[in-house]
Amino acid sequence: MTPLPVITGFGGVSPAGRSSFHRGYQRLVESTLNQAQRQHLIASLAGLSNAQSENPNGDTLLRNTLIRSLETNLFNPQKQRVQSQLTLTPDSHQLGAQGHPGESGELKFRVPRRQLPTTLPSGWRLIDEASEHVTVACERAELMLASYTEMKVTSAGQLPTGFDPAFLYASRNHPRALQMTVYGASDAINSLGIEWAGIRGRVAPDAISVYAGNCMGQLDSAGFGGMLQARLLGNKVSSKQLPLGLIEMPADFINAYLLGNLGTTGTSVAACATFLYNLRQGIKDIQSGESRVAIVGTSEAPLTPEVFEGFNVMGALAEDSKLRALDGLAPGAPFNSRRACRPFGDNCGFTLAESSQFVVLMDDALALELGANILGSVSDVFINADGYKKSIAGPGAGNYLTVAKAAAAARSILGERALRERSIVQAHGTGTPQNRVSESAILNRVASEFGIQGWRIAAVKAFVGHSLASSAGDQLMSTLGLWAHGTIPGIETVTAVASDVKQDCLDFVLKHRESEAGSIDVALLNSKGFGGNNATATVLAPHITQKMLTARHGRKAMTEHACRNETIAAKSADYDAAASRGDHRILYHFDEGVLGEEALSFGATKTGHCASVQVGEDRPSINLDLKSPYAELAV
Repeated sequence: MTPLPVITGFGGVSPAGRSSFHRGYQRLVESTLNQAQRQHLIASLAGLSNAQSENPNGDTLLRNTLIRSLETNLFNPQKQRVQSQLTLTPDSHQLGAQGHPGESGELKFRVPRRQLPTTLPSGWRLIDEASEHVTVACERAELMLASYTEMKVTSAGQLPTGFDPAFLYASRNHPRALQMTVYGASDAINSLGIEWAGIRGRVAPDAISVYAGNCMGQLDSAGFGGMLQARLLGNKVSSKQLPLGLIEMPADFINAYLLGNLGTTGTSVAACATFLYNLRQGIKDIQSGESRVAIVGTSEAPLTPEVFEGFNVMGALAEDSKLRALDGLAPGAPFNSRRACRPFGDNCGFTLAESSQFVVLMDDALALELGANILGSVSDVFINADGYKKSIAGPGAGNYLTVAKAAAAARSILGERALRERSIVQAHGTGTPQNRVSESAILNRVASEFGIQGWRIAAVKAFVGHSLASSAGDQLMSTLGLWAHGTIPGIETVTAVASDVKQDCLDFVLKHRESEAGSIDVALLNSKGFGGNNATATVLAPHITQKMLTARHGRKAMTEHACRNETIAAKSADYDAAASRGDHRILYHFDEGVLGEEALSFGATKTGHCASVQVGEDRPSINLDLKSPYAELAV
């Protein structure tokens, strides 16, 4: 039987706060929480923001989350340094009698010798060469003049004010996305309530997969951004900037510094669909039996001036001036940054965000054996390209296919009625005019073909913005929270659906909406990546997952699992409380447990051929007695 990939833990950090135990989700639906739930939310935000006290200011903590005006802890959007080209030539009164620069009409300026380049520009000559300061004489000088400008976009989905992952471990000038990886993956693993050593003792080293990365790479000063800027800014390139800028580095960090993992690893790069591409890798490993545990995630930190500029010149971002125009405000008037992203409403562009999201999957047998938390399951992730395109950024046919396949997969497991009446779509919902038209057309067409009326549509980017590679991770965290707490987060930045949005068969949830416990069986997570990278996941609710596990393993096995889970759930809750106190229990093991050749022990069968390898003493051995699927073709 095909193993079922069960969600047993999740975590991370986004503009909504800490992801584990649905704390970030609670921020989305804060207005619907009871007093006790609100206190838990405030405590979790205080723990993130290093603002713990007996009575933390809850209103301030809440204001310092979600989409808001850019804060200066990253950079000052009102004073961005730029370089202007400047050509200096002699003034006309300095010219010689023939109207040409002569010796007396040359440009002359004095500079420290150490600031001069090794090779002087053409036409430059030095005077007083023996001194520490020299005079340069030249006919013209090409200079770059440092000046400052204001950014046109000043809204973003930022991590909660006061949260800095660099202070939680020995970050050693790591790029921000890697700092967020260390926090996000630690949060997910700690949420399990199971010591990692216990998992490692049950699972062979090659049966654990890690798929994690981003789509932009590490573009801040500690990564690729600093490397590419260094020479133009007169700085030196460091030995870390190139390797730490690589896109797969989040997976490398998890393997090398958090888990000591020896299993399958890597990342898929698929623009805004990257999380779902990695999720597909993880579930395929589990379904094939190649892995029993898969850690899947993304960590994107794109809030740099250069990335803002790059997206904005494409016309993709919600500029301040366009937001004012939407709301009928005068130029320069204050506007509400909270409403910068308006999926499926009258809008003008997406809102850039940062986020790190991770999920831990196990095969169903291992999840029951360990007594793991059963938070849901992922049956399928479908991926299709767009085919021929007029524009690499334009929509295509691929997303029709992925949504249709995901709906068909849900129908095959749950039946026609469940798909039509008990499903929900977490839309990509970027907040751009093009997306609202193209994605609504796709969802409406699929709903019509499958006989769905009033298909509920949610769009979490209204709250947290577009975190690019991590965006579907944000959607998954919102979905898990919905199943735990029963409220569908509304698209509350939108007052009405735009007139060009297709909605004959759709129900856009514009206000927070309560749903009865167990009334939503399946969620479709949809991503439309730049370049035609389309993906849609079929995610099954925890109550459906429990029924499927009971059908496969029997009631006795489920009762035994429930008994084992009591201890696991208590340990999970203990971590949640600790994190809210500011004790985040970061997993980071630099230069610890490094394995060499002496740690490997090869085993042989009675016939003498090598059949296994043991790595250390506390892990199951790796099987080398492999059965080839091409044995009948052996020569």
